[in-house]
Amino acid sequence: MKHLDRLGTGIGWRPEIAAAVERLPGLDWVEVVAENVCPGHLPDSLRRLRERGVTVVPHGVSLGLGGAGRPDPRRLAELAERAEALGAPLVTEHIAFVRAGGALTASPPLEAGHLLPVPRTRDALDVLCENVRIAQDGLPVPLALENIAALISWPGEEMTEGRFLAELVERTGVRLLVDVANLHTNRVNRAEDPLRALDELPVEAIAYVHVAGGVERDGVWHDSHAHPVPRPVLDLLAELCSRTDPPGVLLERDDAFPPGEELAAELDVIRAVLDSPPRRAPGTRAADGPAPGALAGLPDGARGAAGRDTADTAHPAGRANPADDAHRADDADTTHDACPSDDADTTDTTDATDATDATDAADGCSATGAADGCSAAHEPVSPAGATAQCRAPDDIARERLGLAQAALLSALVAGTPAPEGFDARRLRVQSRALAAKRADVVARVAPELPQILGTGYRPAYLGYATSRPMRGGYRRDALDFAEQLLAAGRPEDPVARRRLAQWWRDRAGPRPPRRATRFVRAARAALVRR
Repeated sequence: MKHLDRLGTGIGWRPEIAAAVERLPGLDWVEVVAENVCPGHLPDSLRRLRERGVTVVPHGVSLGLGGAGRPDPRRLAELAERAEALGAPLVTEHIAFVRAGGALTASPPLEAGHLLPVPRTRDALDVLCENVRIAQDGLPVPLALENIAALISWPGEEMTEGRFLAELVERTGVRLLVDVANLHTNRVNRAEDPLRALDELPVEAIAYVHVAGGVERDGVWHDSHAHPVPRPVLDLLAELCSRTDPPGVLLERDDAFPPGEELAAELDVIRAVLDSPPRRAPGTRAADGPAPGALAGLPDGARGAAGRDTADTAHPAGRANPADDAHRADDADTTHDACPSDDADTTDTTDATDATDATDAADGCSATGAADGCSAAHEPVSPAGATAQCRAPDDIARERLGLAQAALLSALVAGTPAPEGFDARRLRVQSRALAAKRADVVARVAPELPQILGTGYRPAYLGYATSRPMRGGYRRDALDFAEQLLAAGRPEDPVARRRLAQWWRDRAGPRPPRRATRFVRAARAALVRR
């Protein structure tokens, strides 16, 4: 596998902490949500960082490479454009699906607004391999894929996560973005063994590592990205470093942002872990389970589960998870769209255990085609050549996967019955997480809605989202929500209803009103409220 330049220690760049990030001492690189930047209009902070020689890596959340469909050429071209605009050495995405339905299954298209897990089956792996190859051919730089955290498991899985990832690398030569916080989340919530996953991973394929904080409530780990990195996650980072020297490590922080001094202190703790001598010889594993301290801070039940070796198949999907709200997964749920559009797809990222982040993908910026000659950057691990190994899945396999994913997503976002083999209680937990996620993102994309509706916004939106899937991006979702309220004669307050109707007309029409018109309307609204 072709060597990647060393990245060092970095942090996820977010608009809320842009100034603090620029002041961080010893910062080597940053990661930015790809869908939230526009190549022609980069934020000043990112431009200054690049001028200082700080590497910027785009982190995508909307390709849905684990879905049954092939990657959308427009989204792929936009990701390629961002990689080139940022001068990035690589781009990253997720092993997840974010949409289902459509022509492949002859059913309505559905958007998750969230990163959902891919079944660890041969069918899903074949589809994923082909989708990864398509993405690699369309990108000007190497691609790395991230493992996600999840609340739900697929019934009938055929491989552990480590073996699934190892075969993906063998067949495609793709790099890995290993999120040790997600491994920890799955250990607590799904009783998966993170040390076994690390043992099975091809460590030479690691491009970099994510670490993030979370919090335990009622025996459930919430990967919030809004808390300091806990000791168990740092222990997993140390375990990984005992097997390999990762090219880069990145701290994710997506909410409840602390002062810059606290971010700097967290980065120092991460550097201390990287500089510590390995606990044991790389490539070996203690026979009696996790290293000392690796389970510190976990609930008693989770300690026992994490120390056990699982079978090659994943744990049964019927095990209920009592989580009652969203988990922030891999990425920030940032909503600062440099290129406004109505095509946001995932969120890497409020706590829906691997949510994703982007709120609105950049439709407003023209996407250029991917650079030619990029295939040289994707040398396969296997000397026989990954292209030969990665057999193209037949249409029947894609259709089988598509039907399964559509049934699951429909149960989560449209209120249809739980598919066979899934635990209905766990699906309800995930469904509530998705609805809460949508409410948070819509409130950021359309902040006027909470202002108009006041305390009634959240219950009204959650009631709407329970059985109404997203038709497109979050801006489209905000318009649909407002339209549904108005059609029902809500809100009851006539002044609020007029304001909501005017807001909807301004954004649903063929073109927005002129600035002078908006000013006059705002003045009238202010007078009415007096």
